[in-house]
Amino acid sequence: MRILLSCKQAHQLVSEGMDRRLPFSARTRLQLHLSMCKACTNFNQQMQSLRHAMRELPKHLGADQRQDPP
Repeated sequence: MRILLSCKQAHQLVSEGMDRRLPFSARTRLQLHLSMCKACTNFNQQMQSLRHAMRELPKHLGADQRQDPP
């Protein structure tokens, strides 16, 4: 097993990490990769932002339904 991940592998782990807790070795390898790769760090931040926005969406949809239409 190689210690360093490719960007493709890092993207896959970022995505998998959204759905489940990664094993310690995978988390460690991903963190090592993210510490060296700005592009993958940006991808990780974008995925986290997207996840947060999707979780907040129902709150905003509910607020829109309570307002009177124009």
